[in-house]
Amino acid sequence: MKKDNTKKIHIHLISDSTGETVSTVARSAGAHFKDFNTVEHNWVLVRSLEQINKILEEIKQDKGLVIYTLIDKKIRNILELGCKKIGVPAVPILDQVVMTIEDFFKYDLAIDKPGRQHNLSSVYFDRIGAMQFALTHDDGLQVQNLREAEIVLVGVSRTSKTPTSMYLANKGIKVANVPIVLEFNLPEKLYEEDLFVVGLTTSPGRLKQIRKSRLYSLGEEKSIGYVNDDLIEEEIIAAKKIFNRNKWPVIDVTRKSIEETAAAVLNLLRQFKERRGA
Repeated sequence: MKKDNTKKIHIHLISDSTGETVSTVARSAGAHFKDFNTVEHNWVLVRSLEQINKILEEIKQDKGLVIYTLIDKKIRNILELGCKKIGVPAVPILDQVVMTIEDFFKYDLAIDKPGRQHNLSSVYFDRIGAMQFALTHDDGLQVQNLREAEIVLVGVSRTSKTPTSMYLANKGIKVANVPIVLEFNLPEKLYEEDLFVVGLTTSPGRLKQIRKSRLYSLGEEKSIGYVNDDLIEEEIIAAKKIFNRNKWPVIDVTRKSIEETAAAVLNLLRQFKERRGA
């Protein structure tokens, strides 16, 4: 039976914390399906029976899949029973992973506390510190501190240096990024030994498209050189020569999402660390 692709699919995302986990999982799963048109109902910081009862009323009106991360057993039971009565599936997305860790590693479960995955742990503070580092070392700022960076991204303007830096910083990794500008030399600190540098490049056509969109969003129409075909190609060629001369690994971001670029950078970082360890 062929699905009606114009019909909206309701998904209820319920969390006792910020909702980041359920949202990420739902969208990642939905990406596997063609024409998967969803309406997301997000419920965050759900920690009371009153909230659950209100949510169940909403689920009755817009029946659909329920995905949740809830620690409190009583609240979980009420949600699961309510969904069963309504006739919709309720998926506790972390349960299988948690049970596997418990069974395989023989670890005791922590105290039932909502939002535990976002406790102010050392990991949390590492992530906040990395975010601050990425902001203060964006676009060539504070190059004197490049040795403090775990990763330095280098490339011409609009090769996704900043968004990739912020994505990696959200994983707790200190990233700096430095732009390549034809009229200026790169900072000497960039050539220091043991600094992990990755070059980002893209196709001239894609770069021009991104730059034109950027200018349009800023309401700027006079920066002709910024989107000139010959100058763009000259920039990309010059950047590649710099990468080759310094033997920096290069990632072509033309057809890559930020997540894919970040994953490629992390893979290169792992190889870099393995070589240093060897």
